[in-house]
Amino acid sequence: MIERVLEQERALAKVLSADKKTRPLVLTWQDIEVLEAIQKALKPLQDFTDALSGEAYMTLSYVRHVLHLFNNRLMASEEGDSELCKSIKTKVVDYLNNKYADPTTSDLLDIASLLDPRFRAKYISCDHDHMERRVILETQSLLHECVREQNDPTEQEGAAVAVPPNPKRKKSLASFFKESPGTGSATGTKLTPRETIEHELSTYLQSICIESDADPLKWWKDHEVAFPALSRLANKYLCVPATSSPSERVFSCSGNIVTCHRASLKPESVDRLIFLAQNL
Repeated sequence: MIERVLEQERALAKVLSADKKTRPLVLTWQDIEVLEAIQKALKPLQDFTDALSGEAYMTLSYVRHVLHLFNNRLMASEEGDSELCKSIKTKVVDYLNNKYADPTTSDLLDIASLLDPRFRAKYISCDHDHMERRVILETQSLLHECVREQNDPTEQEGAAVAVPPNPKRKKSLASFFKESPGTGSATGTKLTPRETIEHELSTYLQSICIESDADPLKWWKDHEVAFPALSRLANKYLCVPATSSPSERVFSCSGNIVTCHRASLKPESVDRLIFLAQNL
C-alpha cells in the first residue's frame, strides 16, 4: 500500500488539491519521508514473507538463512538511512531474534537447516557437537519407532535399535568398490546402530553443499541408499512449512467448497473435494 502511494504521489496530490475539502490530505514532504523510510525497511520483509509462504518447495530450513541475511545485510543500517529507518530495522531484527530464541524453536530450525544439503552446518546457532548428538539420538529414536511399527511391540521390548533394510536397487559398478556404512573399514566387523548413524552423519557433513536452487528432497531421495537413517529424519523435518499460509489456503479452499448451497456434504466428500482442488 505504501509503495503504491509513493508511486502515485503526484497524481494523488493533483486530485486532492482540486477540492478544498480534500486539500488538507495532500502529503507533505515530512509525510513522504516517513513513508519512504517505512517502505525501505519493510520491503525485504514482504519479499521474504511471500517466498516463505510457498507450497511447492520446502521452506523451514530457509529460516536460519533468512535470519542470517536480515542480521548481516538486508536489515543492517546503511549509509543514508534516516533515523526512523534505522529504528525500524533495529526493532524488527530484535523482534525476530527474540521470537526464534526459544530453545525448542531454535533446535527445530537448527536441525532443519542441518538436514538441508544446501546449508548443512553453515547457519546453525548452537554448538555443532551438541546438534550432532541431538541428531544421532533422534535418528535412533525414529528408527526404533519404525521397527516397532513393523513388528509386534511385545517382541521388540529390550531389542537393539536396528536400521530398517534398504529398498533393493540395481547396483552400479562403482558401488562394489565403496565401503559399506554397516561394516568396519579394517576388520569388516558389523557396526552398531549408533555407529552406523554416526558414520552416515559424518559422511553427510563432509560432503559438498549442493547448489542453492537445487531440490533438497530430490537430493535425499537420490541418496537414500547411502543415508538410510538420516533420510528418514530429513523427511520428518523438511516437510514442515515455515509459515501458516499453506494451512490457511486449505481453510480458504474448504470455505469455497462448503457453501450455504452445499452445506449437507458429508465429511468424507469434503475431504476428497479439498484434496482434488489442491492437487489437480
